[in-house]
Amino acid sequence: MTDWLSPDDWRALALSLRVSGIATLASLPFGIFIAHLLARREFWGKQLLNGVVHLPLILPPVVTGYFLLLTFGKKGFVGAPLYDWFGVVFAFRWTGAAVAAAVMAFPFMVRAIRLAIEAVDPKLEQAAATLGASPPWVFLTVTLPMILPGILAGAVLAFAKAMGEFG
Repeated sequence: MTDWLSPDDWRALALSLRVSGIATLASLPFGIFIAHLLARREFWGKQLLNGVVHLPLILPPVVTGYFLLLTFGKKGFVGAPLYDWFGVVFAFRWTGAAVAAAVMAFPFMVRAIRLAIEAVDPKLEQAAATLGASPPWVFLTVTLPMILPGILAGAVLAFAKAMGEFG
């Protein structure tokens, strides 16, 4: 039964799962933050931020990859300081694949979480605030438990997209 995959196949599968898992877990806090920002706040540039979040869905993957290489390569504006200060290199490594997978999957995660946040009645959050709860406490005790299914859905969508990008 174990003969159907070679050791190289198992290593490839393990690498795909690692890249997709790390991409999903690393982008989850940012996804929750951006989704909450887009769902509950009004600010200048909100539509621009929404457009930037969804840009990987519109651009061809090659273009997105090229921009990521320009950004996170050894001479990129993010990659150069990371390399010079910490010796961290993303380009052409599995960590770079995780960053690319996270970027490509991010819109799916944000969309699912944003819809879950928008489904929560703001009056419940306001009631907790009028009872003296601080905004972070309101989020942790009222909003977060109610949006957990949306967070799970966003994480599953992001993981599946990351597997599809890197697998």
